[in-house]
Amino acid sequence: MTQAAESTPFAAPAVQRAGFDPAHLAALARAERDHYIAAHPRARELASRSAAHWLFGVPLHWMNDWSTPFALHVASAQGCRVTDVDGHDRIDFCLGDTGAMFGHAPPAVVAAVCAQVARGSTTMLASADAAWLGEELARRFDLPQWQAAMSASDANRFVLRWIRAATGRRRLLVFNGCYHGTVDDVFVDLVDGRPRQRDSLLGQVHDLTATTAVVEFNDLDALARELERGDVACVLAEPVMTNIGMVLPAPGYWDAAQQLIRRHGAMLVLDETHTISSGPGGYARAHDLQPDALVLGKPIGGGVPCAVYGFSAELAERAMRAKREAPPGHSGIGTTLSANMLALAAMRATLAEVATDAAYAHMLATMTRVADGLRAAIAQAHLPWCVTQVGARCEFQFTPHPPRTGSEADAAHGGALEQLIHLALLNRGVLITPFHNMLLACPQTGEAEVAQLLASFAEVLAALRG
Repeated sequence: MTQAAESTPFAAPAVQRAGFDPAHLAALARAERDHYIAAHPRARELASRSAAHWLFGVPLHWMNDWSTPFALHVASAQGCRVTDVDGHDRIDFCLGDTGAMFGHAPPAVVAAVCAQVARGSTTMLASADAAWLGEELARRFDLPQWQAAMSASDANRFVLRWIRAATGRRRLLVFNGCYHGTVDDVFVDLVDGRPRQRDSLLGQVHDLTATTAVVEFNDLDALARELERGDVACVLAEPVMTNIGMVLPAPGYWDAAQQLIRRHGAMLVLDETHTISSGPGGYARAHDLQPDALVLGKPIGGGVPCAVYGFSAELAERAMRAKREAPPGHSGIGTTLSANMLALAAMRATLAEVATDAAYAHMLATMTRVADGLRAAIAQAHLPWCVTQVGARCEFQFTPHPPRTGSEADAAHGGALEQLIHLALLNRGVLITPFHNMLLACPQTGEAEVAQLLASFAEVLAALRG
């Protein structure tokens, strides 16, 4: 390998394991960037204008985390397709990183939202949709008491406040590499086996390690050691880790973990914002888990910003008792726009007419075809990669076997290799999630879309080999 090749961002372990030539990948990346720039003059113009007034040139700085030389600008999104301002139509397997998991602009949600806007959007009063929605949430997710929020980040934050108030305990336990939105408490990692506040957390002035414990997912011994201290209020977890890269629970893990959590008087909070891809009742219902609280965000409003969180009867009673016994004044739990009429109308339409059993059956079957096709393409290219599926969601990872912990998933990331694959797929008419290699199927994703994805993926793999 030449010195120039060694200095390239493609000299990462994932590239070496795959046997790719870093110099070739660097040249391919330049070609894909040039192709994108030439094909998107209108987006380039808009990005240039936006740079004068938006931090990092976009309304949300995450929009600059894609693999593109400048931000892709969207003109419209319908079903499983996105059309950009330069007129390019693409198949969307990102789906707003789950926010549009049931497709862009579902007709039932569009109709409900349009009708509700005409009747009013927010009053800080309950609407006629509240009773139906509460009954449906309880039926579908098997928890009797609920509250609404504007995002899963807020919902997670509010759940932690309620549980700390209800239990009188302060400590939170999370899994290494977790992500639960912009909740500061969770940004603690294991570094050389010791908890450390995440270096990337901007502006935090408090030592989070004083009240947040962190262990590896699937490590029952570590979980037991932390719980044995007797001061953990709750364990906050995705039932399958998704944000560091997919990490499935080992067989029997959640059965044993739930027993440990209950034995030591802690609560289990499952953040199903992503794992709602598992089925109509989420992963917990599909796999018979019994959380004390459940958080659902992003897709539950069909793309309208909203979230909900549910409590068991016991936790709900303890939380309400804590509120009643507290001094009068602000609780710090909730926001003015939480549970607004527009959000409740969108959630009712989504659960009643969009996120149906039939829709899930199609989505799960479609993603199984995607996952099988990705595995076949990877095997054909003789690459040491794996594919993990959770319902309507799957991910290809740069490791021969599915990771068992957040540390293993993090080590499998490919950095510049991921960015190159994402850009090459985008240039071939396919969008996948920008932060790692995750794909989603929605009710409108059909055989033609799957075929184009798999053909584009095989073409990209061939290009990587040169």
